[in-house]
Amino acid sequence: MTRRYFGTDGVRGRVGQAPITPDFVLKLGQAAGRVFSRLAGNTRAKVLIGKDTRISGYMLEAALEAGLSSGGTDIVLCGPLPTPAVAYLTQALRLDAGIVISASHNPFEDNGIKFFSATGEKLPDEVELAIEAELDKGFECVGSADLGRAERLKDAAGRYIEFCKSTVSSYINLRGLKVLVDCANGAAYHIAPKVLHELGAEVVTVGTEPNGMNINLNVGATHTEHLSDWVKAHGCDVGISLDGDADRLMMADADGHVYNGDELLYIMVCDRLRRNKPLGGAVGTLMTNYGLEKRFEAMGVPFSRAKVGDRYVLEQLKEKGWFLGGESSGHLIVLDKQTTGDGIVSALQVLSAMKRTGQSLKELTADLHMMPQVLHNVRLNPEKDWRDAVEFKAACEREEARLAGRGRILIRPSGTEPVVRIMVEAESETLAREVADTLRQTLITALM
Repeated sequence: MTRRYFGTDGVRGRVGQAPITPDFVLKLGQAAGRVFSRLAGNTRAKVLIGKDTRISGYMLEAALEAGLSSGGTDIVLCGPLPTPAVAYLTQALRLDAGIVISASHNPFEDNGIKFFSATGEKLPDEVELAIEAELDKGFECVGSADLGRAERLKDAAGRYIEFCKSTVSSYINLRGLKVLVDCANGAAYHIAPKVLHELGAEVVTVGTEPNGMNINLNVGATHTEHLSDWVKAHGCDVGISLDGDADRLMMADADGHVYNGDELLYIMVCDRLRRNKPLGGAVGTLMTNYGLEKRFEAMGVPFSRAKVGDRYVLEQLKEKGWFLGGESSGHLIVLDKQTTGDGIVSALQVLSAMKRTGQSLKELTADLHMMPQVLHNVRLNPEKDWRDAVEFKAACEREEARLAGRGRILIRPSGTEPVVRIMVEAESETLAREVADTLRQTLITALM
């Protein structure tokens, strides 16, 4: 079945435009509550609601609360809280589901609704489809005696802070490290600095003054050019950059060099190997740099690629019984510490590796050589199917043979716009550009 509302990470869109409208979110809340009640054995379900710092969160939270209550579902409200904190608390409090009102790294004009199961994991496809089916049944309020009740969890932030600290050894402290943390004016603004401070770090903060409209605005994991400047300006040893809902992580060293999800995953894998801790292998995605794959191969570390999206990384980790995975974009999963991607927890794993070895991010990644990457977007011709372009298929085969063992080619249609993305990685930027340009021109010609 085709999902009408759910994307790879819940329901998302521009506020005030379908489906991110109060009336739809009201109905979505009731539909979700019905499904969660069935999963709970047709008993009254209890659901946690968290949100990021967008101004629209107030409106959508009210609509969601009303929808859940009208269907007989109890609610626990926890206010602004990182997405992974909702995942953790849902499981810790033995609730039936968790809901996050957030559009992650998007601008404040957008918002979304994400769901977690009772185990703190993203909902499987069949549950999302069940919620969509409930939406078709229409809106029907239960009797007054059966309405859901709402309560507020006043110590939600404190509980999550203690959880984050518990994910590193009690012997690890961050004294001697000067850390800059950029919270993107988002959900971690009141949490990440406290976690780092309580573990002993000297903390410099950026993006900790949300006003409802400045989330991700020139701050956060999608604006790491500023992270470089701030780290150097404040004389910090390391910089941490989270996105609006704090499930994504980028870091920078004292020289301002930025390290993406692939490089941070490498640091965590190497740290486990040094300590003989459980690993199994590592999961990346179709976008993971080929240099990381080659390095893992040389180290004897099993590596697997999932589809783009942290939910697919998680699926492979669980299937294989492995513990570490992530995306280049900074979604990192430490499965024996957390059930979903968690920017703060992942940052603590990297900082712990720095403290154990006494090495900088640069030193910890010295043996990893990322391959240059070239990306082209080719606009589609609505009258021609690019998959039928014989000349393009032949060109892909020739160039793949040319790159054998020295790089890779990834061709995939965009999920958000009418373009085909051509990505080429190779040992040298010159070679990568030559191959990418050849494929781009061949496809353009084939679509004329």
